[in-house]
Amino acid sequence: MKKIFITGASSGIGKSLALAYAKKKCLIGLSSRRIEILNDVSKECKRLGGIPFVYELDVQNSEQCEIVSNTFIKDADGVDCVIANAGIGGDDQIYSGSSKSINNVLKTNILGVTNTLMPFIPYMREQRNGSLVCISSVASYVPLPFHGGYASSKIAIRMIFDSWRPTLERHNIRTISICPGFVDTPIVKGPARKLPMRSPDKAAEKFIKVIAKGKNTYVYPWHYKILIFIANIVPKWLYNYVIRTVFHKPIN
Repeated sequence: MKKIFITGASSGIGKSLALAYAKKKCLIGLSSRRIEILNDVSKECKRLGGIPFVYELDVQNSEQCEIVSNTFIKDADGVDCVIANAGIGGDDQIYSGSSKSINNVLKTNILGVTNTLMPFIPYMREQRNGSLVCISSVASYVPLPFHGGYASSKIAIRMIFDSWRPTLERHNIRTISICPGFVDTPIVKGPARKLPMRSPDKAAEKFIKVIAKGKNTYVYPWHYKILIFIANIVPKWLYNYVIRTVFHKPIN
């Protein structure tokens, strides 16, 4: 029985991953700040045949992450895969005069990933097996206006995985960066909701297959690779014009 730990499992991609793994009769560690909602997800996982454990967790709190990781390993008698899914979006509030908004995004999306994953690495190294997964984004290749904090955080975690990979693969620990485009989750807001989106359930089914194969970096869906290629070859003035037009909002 596979033992999977997921952060941000109360909604969106995290919830869909939890339910998809439950269908495969996995043992699942569900973590989130929203414990009431998480308990509902746990009931659904049980109904689908999974064995869930529930943990209230704020990924910005490194000490709490260490405690929860050790607790899950004891509860589950091991761990096979850890999915650092918890993350937030949000406008940089670039004209506000305050760094509060962008810093919250950076702390959650970067430190939240390292806080989540690093406590599990010694155990995986000892057992010489395991998978670490981060949910990056297509925005790490094609940044969006007003979301510099989000885009840079997704670049950062992808680069952390690229840096870790040569070292950890010696211990048979796989590092998998998943880069979704627009998936219909609460994190997608504003003009982006007008763009075509995939359902989180379909995305989760695909991600589970990618994780099982141990792919290094995966862009979903595939046609975003074309967008990334175009964004890298067009003149910057043209890219800036198009992206500014698509994501226009009044400047107060």
